Amino acid sequence: MPKDNILLITTDQQRFDTINALGNQSIFTPHLNYLAASGIAFTQCYADCPLCIPSRTTIMTGQRGFESGVVANAAHEAFMMDATARRRTLPAMLTDAGYQTKAMGKMHFDPARAHYGFESMTLPLDYMRQYDKRPYGARPKVHGTGECELEPAISTVDVKDSMTQWITDGAIDFIETRDPQRPFFMWTSYTKPHPPFDPCRDFWELYDKIPMPEAVYGDWSRTLEETPQEFLMNCYENTNMHFFGKEQVAAVRRAYYAMISQVDYFLGRLFGCLRENGLFQNTWIIFTADHGEMLGDHFMSQKNLFFEGSAHVPLIIVPPQGRFSDTNRRVDIPAEMADIYPTILAIAGLEVPEWATGRSLLEEVEDRPFFGNSLNQNFCIMEKKWKLVYSTVGDHTLLFDLNTAPMEQHNLANDPACAEKEEHLWKFLLEHTAQYTPEVLKDGKFITKPAPQSHLDVKHHWTGFHYHDYSVDVFH
Repeated sequence: MPKDNILLITTDQQRFDTINALGNQSIFTPHLNYLAASGIAFTQCYADCPLCIPSRTTIMTGQRGFESGVVANAAHEAFMMDATARRRTLPAMLTDAGYQTKAMGKMHFDPARAHYGFESMTLPLDYMRQYDKRPYGARPKVHGTGECELEPAISTVDVKDSMTQWITDGAIDFIETRDPQRPFFMWTSYTKPHPPFDPCRDFWELYDKIPMPEAVYGDWSRTLEETPQEFLMNCYENTNMHFFGKEQVAAVRRAYYAMISQVDYFLGRLFGCLRENGLFQNTWIIFTADHGEMLGDHFMSQKNLFFEGSAHVPLIIVPPQGRFSDTNRRVDIPAEMADIYPTILAIAGLEVPEWATGRSLLEEVEDRPFFGNSLNQNFCIMEKKWKLVYSTVGDHTLLFDLNTAPMEQHNLANDPACAEKEEHLWKFLLEHTAQYTPEVLKDGKFITKPAPQSHLDVKHHWTGFHYHDYSVDVFH
């Protein structure tokens, strides 16, 4: 029996609550709605290290960041080389099994041009090089806004010249020119809605009359000064969100939603290609994001945090059309980025290596605790929607019951009524950390350092300036 094709679609920095069919009535996502209606939405999917390189490493190898040691946007080359040499990366295993494997879009590998098992790879760097060779016409990304900055900007190219269209065109080109006698695995990786927040004008104008959801604040984040500064430290380093007023935050959200809609509308073209080539009947589609974006919630921005806006991501799995009747449903059991690897291998009928610690989501799944480690600084444990978030900077603990406050509005740490729950989660987190990251502990306790008092104490600022450095795959 011929093997099914597998299309993995990822966006960059798209938080969980940005799909119309799953509850957001301020955003247009007709084709993500189509996926939700055609498949299974895992509504409690989390990134164990909500950063670009760690999440992509997890997708490629099936190992969580705290297991691989990749818990920052730093070099993962040695780990990935070892995985490739042992033919354990996802594309390497699929290539060996006879799949035609293609990476189209942002991979954020180190080094940028390393294939790590893919037969073919086309990166945003190629898009930028292509425009370098044009003697005239519009040029992308010359508005001056960096790869971390959240101030809205309008794209300096029309929709037809956008990177989002270019990635879609490349994915369609692969489908139309592939070897028809081999199944394919294609990772179509969109660069948006990662900053710069520069949607094309058509999509910016789409949201002209639509009010944006307001940012969420809690009893622990009533003001910028009251919010634990250790959780704001990386926001201070990379963005200006802490300076923004209410209207500015709304404009940021408008640009963010516009970029998501731009990706979504181009998914319509990609799905049209699948339909016209008769591929819906034998192609699995998996949609997710590498991490989220705080978008001003609790005065925070960007990622690397274990709050809902940053670590909670969308995940939808769509089986071949007509294969199963049990679709158009929601699964509220925790899932993780590490589950994508074994799920895809199961689709391909391949054995999952022992080092992959996630689980196939094709099987009946049970509840399980979730652990997170970002930068060896931010830690998380979550069990039955009770979430403990801890920072070694400032030695600060927050405890949330997501059952009653799903956006972390109420901090229950040090609440006598929750003392037993907090003690249980703390013990569990320390045991887990001692097993995987003992270097951050001393005498059974986390090694801590002082937190900044305000944004004035943060001296390093990196807003993501990139102009012509084509050695790194970070153009969005």
